[in-house]
Amino acid sequence: MKALNKKLIRDLIHMRGQVIAVALVVACGVASFIALRNIYRSLLLTQQAYYQEYRFADVFAQLKRAPNRLEARIAEIPGVASVQTRIVAGVTLDVPGVSEPAAGLMVSVPDKRTRILNDLHLISGRYMEPGARNEVIISEAFAAKNGFKPGDSLSGIINGRWSMLRIAGIALSPEYVYEIRPGDLFPDSRHFGVIWISRDSIERAFDMEGAFNNVTLSLSHGTNEAEVIRRLDSLLEEYGGLGAYGRVDQVSNHFVDNELAELQVSGTFVPAVFLLVTAFLLHLVLSRLVSTQRDQIAVMKSFGYGNFPIGWHYLKLSYSAVFIGIVLGIGLGWFFGYQMTALYARFFRFPILRYEMDPLIISLAVLITFGSASLGALRAVQKAVSLPPAEAMRPESPAKYRMSILERLGLHRFLPIELRIIARNMERNIVKSVLTVISIAMAVSLLVVGFYFFDAIDQIIDIQFNRVFREDANVVFNETRSSRVKQEMAAMPGVMKVEGYRAVPVRLRFEHRYRRTALLGVQHDGELQRLVDKDDRIINIPPEGLVLTSKLGEILGVRPGDSVTVEVLEGSRPIRQIQVVSMVDEVLGMTAYMDSRALNRLMREGENLSGLRLMIDSKSMDTLYSKLKRTPAVAAVLIPEAMLKNFNETLAQTIYISTSAIIFFACVIAFGMVYNGARIALSERGRELASLRVLGFTKAEIGLMLLGEQAILTLLAVPIGILIGMFLCYLIIHAADTEMIRFPLTLSLRTYALAFIIITAAASLSGLLIGNRLSRLDLIEVLKTRE
Repeated sequence: MKALNKKLIRDLIHMRGQVIAVALVVACGVASFIALRNIYRSLLLTQQAYYQEYRFADVFAQLKRAPNRLEARIAEIPGVASVQTRIVAGVTLDVPGVSEPAAGLMVSVPDKRTRILNDLHLISGRYMEPGARNEVIISEAFAAKNGFKPGDSLSGIINGRWSMLRIAGIALSPEYVYEIRPGDLFPDSRHFGVIWISRDSIERAFDMEGAFNNVTLSLSHGTNEAEVIRRLDSLLEEYGGLGAYGRVDQVSNHFVDNELAELQVSGTFVPAVFLLVTAFLLHLVLSRLVSTQRDQIAVMKSFGYGNFPIGWHYLKLSYSAVFIGIVLGIGLGWFFGYQMTALYARFFRFPILRYEMDPLIISLAVLITFGSASLGALRAVQKAVSLPPAEAMRPESPAKYRMSILERLGLHRFLPIELRIIARNMERNIVKSVLTVISIAMAVSLLVVGFYFFDAIDQIIDIQFNRVFREDANVVFNETRSSRVKQEMAAMPGVMKVEGYRAVPVRLRFEHRYRRTALLGVQHDGELQRLVDKDDRIINIPPEGLVLTSKLGEILGVRPGDSVTVEVLEGSRPIRQIQVVSMVDEVLGMTAYMDSRALNRLMREGENLSGLRLMIDSKSMDTLYSKLKRTPAVAAVLIPEAMLKNFNETLAQTIYISTSAIIFFACVIAFGMVYNGARIALSERGRELASLRVLGFTKAEIGLMLLGEQAILTLLAVPIGILIGMFLCYLIIHAADTEMIRFPLTLSLRTYALAFIIITAAASLSGLLIGNRLSRLDLIEVLKTRE
């Protein structure tokens, strides 16, 4: 074995603590990068495979009623590969164990099992028997949340008649990956489910023999989707078509795409930040680590070793620690990535899972890590080998003596000698002190980023569910009702306050951009629902004009004062130019708002209502809900309390999962950086501290000099790290500004406290380990003359 390789092995054993710390820092940086990047990629592959295998449609359209013969004309539209006409209708359900009314969406399927668009994946049970009119298949999420299994019964109001349904099977469909009822922001599988029923049965139940009210299309490759939608709208217009739309606007796919977009940000920006911070910290650590072997480099040069062999030796020393970290990081990245991808797949209810490690992602992580290690090591080696051997074998020249700031101010007389030495050393080695502060600050910033997401979720919950939704229940009607329904509802048991609203599906156009959304008419003086932006400001509804969410305005490219084209997609389908009066930066969803009376005028109708918001006496809730269950006019009852629970179980949970992994990695990186900084400081000052011991200073006193300096640098780094973390959070929220959710920039005292506690704990643990080495300091060995 070559002499340098033997030295390499001895160095690795001697510096095993530092090597392990560097390896852990690298492992966490690489693992976070690989795990979060591969989660997004794997879920995207899973989604695409699921959509393809189960024939997810490309175009969707809802209408009032059309004869079956229209199907042939739809199939003749150029580019249409296949057509699936259906009957889709909402029903009110009575779910055992649930006091509130539940809602179901009935979707027709062929009487006999065959391959269809938006095909079913049976989880359990079987397909409906031909001729069994009351047999149905229900969605897996609805079944799991309510404990249904094949053979159970379910009752509800179907087209005004109380009916009993028997569950034949439980299934999944690509059309309802994100199973959400109209008006909700998040899935509520306790109160909403999809029910597939035979075409013959639903035709009889809703008097739809020979007709359909819903159609889905698949398109040939390369087809112009916009042209197909235009032609389809033209065919369906006389049959009450509500406007066809593509897959991108399909409710379930839209929400899934937004979730994946958010994951793309957290899987790109956050791990990139982690990896770059890790690379920076690694560069600092290894450059200082190699510089501590300045005298050894000189000895090797004096024995005839050239610059290249010496440089390669220290690169191997750096690479050994980095290689261990990369191997560990790839393993951790695969494990965390697979576990979290499987968890997301269960959340999305994908029946298949494709988890793949992207070689490009791994290669990029390895390249950045090895590159930073090489730069750090070579910089220190280049500095050392540039000196003549005789000069390099001597210890570095002491810093030029001058009075410290404390001494010039006359404050030194109030300090013990240990603190004076700390102040002098920090001031005379200002570059090292600054780099140490920066490295610890970067570790603190990662902690702030990790805990920020918890603060953002808490703020979103407070705004949306305490300040925006102030009602106890939101009653949605199956069709618009006159204002008289407010008095009728107010007379029901337990109802304390009633506010009506009007909701209309619209297409908003500005120049060449457009977006389908809901136009919500609310009372300008309403108290049960208010417009509140993410800075907790209440926005008043003007008597005329539109109020758009900021994200919707950004997509359309409009600002206050611009006029947009509003195409109503129901009723007489009026088209109007309406001015945008103001914007509201809401935290969830994208909606357009108007004063309810102005919206009624736009629709050329009386004071019609789509639903009511209720404040209810808690003692009478069960009685009221029981009555609403059997009210045919009620399509759904939305409960903000249930929505909050679903928010915590869906979106918040997915964020918590990835955030917990980020915090774990950040904690390990923080400890690794603090420990390495202290350990290298001990190596750099070992001779100085041993000299002080010989002069009579105790172990406690020299420990205070070394660890006290590290403690001061750590305390200085905390506020700087918090500021860097706030800047990183600012970048993240602008990168993660999706249509579904906008994170507010808010950091709580809890986040500051946790970041401080964790970095202090890392410093304390490092201090204990370094203190143990100080107590075993070999004075004779350290003070040997270097000749």
